[in-house]
Amino acid sequence: MADGTPPQDGTPRPPTDGPGEPTDGAEQRAHGPAEPAGALSAAGEARRRADERHTERQMWWYLAYFLFGIHLVALVMIFAVRHGG
Repeated sequence: MADGTPPQDGTPRPPTDGPGEPTDGAEQRAHGPAEPAGALSAAGEARRRADERHTERQMWWYLAYFLFGIHLVALVMIFAVRHGG
């Protein structure tokens, strides 16, 4: 179990900080308490807004390609029905 392999009796392994090291909260104590979920720094908030703008812009491009593809398929199907034998 110290080498990272699961125990043979089926019991779950304790969470680890690294290979074979059980988590004891030392990392948390060393860095102090974590910030609350709603407390973002100004830089973090700006980064989140930039990521959100990028993601939204990307979504609109995917929607545009999707709608273009549907219309292209529809035009091909109309052409096939009108000119079919």
